[in-house]
Amino acid sequence: MMARDGADWLRTGSWIVLGPLICMVISLAYNGMVFAHDDPIVRNRALQAALILPLLPGLPLFVYFSFKLRELAEVNRKLGIIAATDGLTRCLNRSAFTTLVETKLEHMFAAGLQMHGAFLIVDADNFKTINDRFGHQNGDEALSIIAQAIRSSVRAGDSVGRIGGEEFGIFLPAVDRYAAEIVAERLRNAVSQAIFTVDGQLYPLSVSVGGVVFDDQTQFELLYKMADERLYTAKGEGRNCVRIAGSDGRNEGLAMV
Repeated sequence: MMARDGADWLRTGSWIVLGPLICMVISLAYNGMVFAHDDPIVRNRALQAALILPLLPGLPLFVYFSFKLRELAEVNRKLGIIAATDGLTRCLNRSAFTTLVETKLEHMFAAGLQMHGAFLIVDADNFKTINDRFGHQNGDEALSIIAQAIRSSVRAGDSVGRIGGEEFGIFLPAVDRYAAEIVAERLRNAVSQAIFTVDGQLYPLSVSVGGVVFDDQTQFELLYKMADERLYTAKGEGRNCVRIAGSDGRNEGLAMV
């Protein structure tokens, strides 16, 4: 979007600059012919006027449109952020997250970079119970708290998206299994330590994490499938734990209670 805004600015700005220049050339040519046989002083003043007059409307228009284009670019940037962001959790929505991960994978491959990283799926434990017991408004608050804990546990270059009702995806570029497990455990602890109260009573939150590490060209669908399988394992082994598969598909991870 920023590239498109920049191209629009350059195109419009070019016309704003070229317009007065073209007018100046035409005006100079016209005045040169009209005053060709007049006194040199008169001819010089006419040519000076031919240079100055086209700039009088051109410069204010250039400044005006420059400000307007900047305002438009900022509005478009904000609209792009709104369109890509989940309103409740402030994470990327599923569509934006999926597109971003696919784009990053394609860029890594096209640039000849080493294809390695990890993909995690984080799922809120017993979330249906929270909704049924405390209502959807409190359920939304719990999701917001979990999302904040996740965002605070990852690096600036990592990507976090809400990919389901109470399910989040995390893309970790350039990490190995050990680093991925550290991130997963850090966010699991962050959620467990988060404060969620209902009517003044503290209610514990927890998440299960399934993930996969990759070290070769891959696709989002495959990463999601393998991470989801590990998440299913984590849920089946008591929840509130981490299960991460290596690039060979073997299930390894940290069992936490």
